[in-house]
Amino acid sequence: MLPVVLPSGVVSVSADWEAPAGPVNDVVMIAHGAGAGMQHPFLVGFATALRELGFATLRFNFPYVEAGRRMPGPAAHAVLTWNAVATWVRSEAPDARLWACGKSYGGRMASMAAAEGLEVDGLVYLGYPLHPPGKPEKPRVEHLPAVRSPQLFVEGTNDPFVQPLSQLEEAVASCQAARIAWIEGGGHSFEVKGRKRAAGEVGASLAPLVARFTTDVGGVPARGGA
Repeated sequence: MLPVVLPSGVVSVSADWEAPAGPVNDVVMIAHGAGAGMQHPFLVGFATALRELGFATLRFNFPYVEAGRRMPGPAAHAVLTWNAVATWVRSEAPDARLWACGKSYGGRMASMAAAEGLEVDGLVYLGYPLHPPGKPEKPRVEHLPAVRSPQLFVEGTNDPFVQPLSQLEEAVASCQAARIAWIEGGGHSFEVKGRKRAAGEVGASLAPLVARFTTDVGGVPARGGA
Protein backbone atom coordinates (compact mmCIF):
# COMPACT_ATOMS: atom_id res chain seq x y z
CA MET A 1 0.00 0.00 0.00
CA LEU A 2 1.15 3.50 -0.82
CA PRO A 3 0.24 6.56 1.31
CA VAL A 4 -1.41 9.58 -0.30
CA VAL A 5 -1.98 12.81 1.62
CA LEU A 6 -5.40 14.24 0.74
CA PRO A 7 -6.99 17.39 2.21
CA SER A 8 -9.13 15.12 4.41
CA GLY A 9 -6.15 13.14 5.68
CA VAL A 10 -3.85 10.30 4.68
CA VAL A 11 -5.27 7.40 2.69
CA SER A 12 -3.56 4.29 1.35
CA VAL A 13 -3.88 3.01 -2.20
CA SER A 14 -2.94 -0.35 -3.64
CA ALA A 15 0.19 -0.43 -5.77
CA ASP A 16 2.06 -3.20 -7.57
CA TRP A 17 5.80 -2.57 -7.95
CA GLU A 18 7.71 -4.96 -10.18
CA ALA A 19 11.25 -4.60 -11.46
CA PRO A 20 13.54 -6.76 -13.58
CA ALA A 21 16.76 -8.10 -12.09
CA GLY A 22 19.67 -5.69 -12.01
CA PRO A 23 19.80 -1.90 -11.95
CA VAL A 24 16.56 0.00 -12.46
CA ASN A 25 17.11 2.53 -15.23
CA ASP A 26 13.54 3.31 -16.26
CA VAL A 27 10.27 3.15 -14.35
CA VAL A 28 6.85 3.38 -15.99
CA MET A 29 4.18 4.46 -13.52
CA ILE A 30 0.80 3.21 -14.79
CA ALA A 31 -2.60 4.63 -13.88
CA HIS A 32 -5.93 3.06 -14.72
CA GLY A 33 -8.93 4.43 -16.57
CA ALA A 34 -12.04 5.82 -14.91
CA GLY A 35 -14.00 2.57 -14.95
CA ALA A 36 -11.38 -0.01 -13.97
CA GLY A 37 -8.66 -0.39 -11.37
CA MET A 38 -5.03 -1.34 -11.68
CA GLN A 39 -5.76 -5.07 -12.04
CA HIS A 40 -7.51 -4.70 -15.39
CA PRO A 41 -6.04 -7.28 -17.81
CA PHE A 42 -5.15 -4.55 -20.31
CA LEU A 43 -2.86 -2.87 -17.77
CA VAL A 44 -1.44 -6.14 -16.47
CA GLY A 45 -0.54 -7.24 -20.01
CA PHE A 46 0.91 -3.82 -20.80
CA ALA A 47 3.07 -3.82 -17.64
CA THR A 48 4.25 -7.39 -18.20
CA ALA A 49 5.37 -6.57 -21.73
CA LEU A 50 7.22 -3.48 -20.49
CA ARG A 51 9.13 -5.53 -17.94
CA GLU A 52 10.11 -7.97 -20.68
CA LEU A 53 11.67 -4.95 -22.37
CA GLY A 54 13.61 -4.16 -19.20
CA PHE A 55 11.42 -1.52 -17.56
CA ALA A 56 10.34 -1.46 -13.94
CA THR A 57 6.62 -0.77 -13.52
CA LEU A 58 4.31 0.51 -10.82
CA ARG A 59 0.58 0.08 -11.28
CA PHE A 60 -1.59 1.85 -8.72
CA ASN A 61 -5.17 2.72 -7.82
CA PHE A 62 -6.64 6.15 -7.33
CA PRO A 63 -8.30 6.75 -3.92
CA TYR A 64 -11.87 6.52 -5.23
CA VAL A 65 -11.26 2.97 -6.49
CA GLU A 66 -9.63 2.01 -3.21
CA ALA A 67 -12.72 3.31 -1.41
CA GLY A 68 -14.96 1.11 -3.57
CA ARG A 69 -16.53 3.94 -5.56
CA ARG A 70 -17.16 3.75 -9.30
CA MET A 71 -17.04 7.45 -10.15
CA PRO A 72 -13.74 9.36 -10.00
CA GLY A 73 -13.19 11.73 -7.13
CA PRO A 74 -11.93 15.31 -7.43
CA ALA A 75 -9.17 15.84 -9.98
CA ALA A 76 -7.09 17.38 -7.20
CA HIS A 77 -7.07 14.00 -5.42
CA ALA A 78 -5.75 12.30 -8.55
CA VAL A 79 -3.03 14.93 -8.93
CA LEU A 80 -1.98 14.40 -5.32
CA THR A 81 -1.91 10.66 -5.96
CA TRP A 82 0.35 11.08 -8.98
CA ASN A 83 2.75 13.18 -6.92
CA ALA A 84 2.76 10.63 -4.09
CA VAL A 85 3.47 7.82 -6.57
CA ALA A 86 6.38 9.70 -8.14
CA THR A 87 7.83 10.49 -4.71
CA TRP A 88 7.64 6.83 -3.70
CA VAL A 89 9.25 5.63 -6.93
CA ARG A 90 12.11 8.11 -6.54
CA SER A 91 12.78 6.68 -3.10
CA GLU A 92 12.97 3.16 -4.57
CA ALA A 93 14.90 4.02 -7.74
CA PRO A 94 16.58 7.41 -7.24
CA ASP A 95 18.69 7.18 -10.41
CA ALA A 96 15.97 5.94 -12.76
CA ARG A 97 14.12 7.90 -15.40
CA LEU A 98 10.42 8.24 -14.57
CA TRP A 99 7.64 7.89 -17.13
CA ALA A 100 4.04 8.71 -16.24
CA CYS A 101 1.57 6.61 -18.20
CA GLY A 102 -2.17 6.29 -17.93
CA LYS A 103 -5.14 4.74 -19.65
CA SER A 104 -7.73 7.38 -20.59
CA TYR A 105 -8.66 9.17 -17.32
CA GLY A 106 -5.41 8.08 -15.68
CA GLY A 107 -3.40 9.68 -18.46
CA ARG A 108 -5.40 12.90 -18.36
CA MET A 109 -4.81 13.13 -14.62
CA ALA A 110 -1.08 12.63 -15.23
CA SER A 111 -1.11 15.51 -17.71
CA MET A 112 -2.86 17.74 -15.18
CA ALA A 113 -0.31 16.80 -12.53
CA ALA A 114 2.52 17.57 -14.97
CA ALA A 115 0.97 20.92 -15.86
CA GLU A 116 0.98 21.72 -12.14
CA GLY A 117 4.61 20.74 -11.64
CA LEU A 118 4.95 16.94 -11.52
CA GLU A 119 8.48 16.26 -12.76
CA VAL A 120 8.88 13.22 -14.98
CA ASP A 121 11.00 12.42 -18.01
CA GLY A 122 7.98 11.95 -20.21
CA LEU A 123 4.28 11.13 -20.31
CA VAL A 124 2.36 8.50 -22.28
CA TYR A 125 -1.40 8.64 -22.76
CA LEU A 126 -3.13 5.43 -23.77
CA GLY A 127 -6.33 6.75 -25.31
CA TYR A 128 -6.37 10.37 -24.14
CA PRO A 129 -10.01 11.39 -23.57
CA LEU A 130 -9.88 14.62 -25.55
CA HIS A 131 -13.61 15.21 -25.02
CA PRO A 132 -16.69 13.20 -24.00
CA PRO A 133 -17.90 11.01 -26.89
CA GLY A 134 -19.97 13.05 -29.30
CA LYS A 135 -19.10 16.36 -27.63
CA PRO A 136 -16.05 17.81 -29.39
CA GLU A 137 -17.18 21.24 -28.23
CA LYS A 138 -16.02 20.29 -24.72
CA PRO A 139 -12.28 19.64 -25.16
CA ARG A 140 -10.02 18.89 -22.19
CA VAL A 141 -6.93 20.62 -23.49
CA GLU A 142 -6.42 23.92 -21.69
CA HIS A 143 -3.59 22.63 -19.51
CA LEU A 144 -1.67 20.68 -22.15
CA PRO A 145 0.55 23.56 -23.40
CA ALA A 146 1.83 23.97 -19.81
CA VAL A 147 3.26 20.42 -19.75
CA ARG A 148 7.02 20.72 -20.19
CA SER A 149 7.93 17.03 -20.39
CA PRO A 150 7.72 15.21 -23.74
CA GLN A 151 4.33 13.61 -24.37
CA LEU A 152 3.22 10.63 -26.43
CA PHE A 153 -0.46 10.27 -27.33
CA VAL A 154 -1.24 6.66 -28.31
CA GLU A 155 -4.63 6.88 -30.00
CA GLY A 156 -6.97 4.65 -31.98
CA THR A 157 -8.30 6.19 -35.17
CA ASN A 158 -11.83 4.97 -34.30
CA ASP A 159 -11.76 6.24 -30.71
CA PRO A 160 -14.97 8.27 -30.12
CA PHE A 161 -13.09 10.40 -27.56
CA VAL A 162 -10.89 11.97 -30.29
CA GLN A 163 -13.28 12.59 -33.18
CA PRO A 164 -12.55 14.47 -35.33
CA LEU A 165 -8.93 13.35 -35.37
CA SER A 166 -7.85 16.79 -36.53
CA GLN A 167 -8.93 18.20 -33.18
CA LEU A 168 -6.40 16.03 -31.38
CA GLU A 169 -3.74 16.93 -33.93
CA GLU A 170 -4.39 20.61 -33.23
CA ALA A 171 -4.19 20.03 -29.47
CA VAL A 172 -0.90 18.17 -29.82
CA ALA A 173 0.49 20.93 -32.02
CA SER A 174 -0.15 23.37 -29.17
CA CYS A 175 2.04 21.35 -26.80
CA GLN A 176 5.69 22.10 -26.07
CA ALA A 177 6.91 18.62 -27.11
CA ALA A 178 4.35 16.02 -28.15
CA ARG A 179 3.59 13.46 -30.79
CA ILE A 180 0.84 11.00 -31.72
CA ALA A 181 1.14 7.27 -32.39
CA TRP A 182 -1.99 6.29 -34.29
CA ILE A 183 -3.39 2.77 -33.97
CA GLU A 184 -5.25 2.22 -37.23
CA GLY A 185 -8.83 1.11 -36.64
CA GLY A 186 -8.42 1.14 -32.87
CA GLY A 187 -11.21 2.10 -30.50
CA HIS A 188 -10.86 3.69 -27.08
CA SER A 189 -9.38 0.48 -25.66
CA PHE A 190 -7.52 -0.19 -28.93
CA GLU A 191 -9.91 -2.91 -29.97
CA VAL A 192 -10.00 -3.30 -33.75
CA LYS A 193 -13.20 -4.39 -35.46
CA GLY A 194 -12.87 -7.88 -36.93
CA ARG A 195 -9.71 -8.65 -34.94
CA LYS A 196 -10.54 -10.36 -31.67
CA ARG A 197 -7.77 -10.22 -29.07
CA ALA A 198 -7.71 -10.55 -25.29
CA ALA A 199 -7.33 -7.27 -23.39
CA GLY A 200 -3.96 -8.34 -22.03
CA GLU A 201 -2.66 -9.00 -25.52
CA VAL A 202 -3.87 -5.61 -26.70
CA GLY A 203 -2.14 -3.89 -23.80
CA ALA A 204 1.07 -5.80 -24.41
CA SER A 205 1.10 -4.75 -28.06
CA LEU A 206 1.52 -1.09 -27.03
CA ALA A 207 4.66 -1.61 -24.94
CA PRO A 208 7.11 -1.33 -27.89
CA LEU A 209 5.68 2.10 -28.72
CA VAL A 210 6.51 3.27 -25.21
CA ALA A 211 10.00 1.79 -25.42
CA ARG A 212 10.69 3.61 -28.67
CA PHE A 213 9.39 6.86 -27.20
CA THR A 214 11.72 6.62 -24.20
CA THR A 215 14.62 6.01 -26.57
CA ASP A 216 13.71 8.95 -28.78
CA VAL A 217 13.41 11.28 -25.80
CA GLY A 218 17.01 10.51 -24.98
CA GLY A 219 19.08 7.60 -23.80
CA VAL A 220 19.30 3.88 -24.34
CA PRO A 221 16.11 1.83 -23.88
CA ALA A 222 15.94 -0.40 -20.86
CA ARG A 223 17.21 -3.49 -22.65
CA GLY A 224 18.63 -2.12 -25.85
CA GLY A 225 15.66 -3.29 -27.91
CA ALA A 226 12.53 -1.67 -29.25
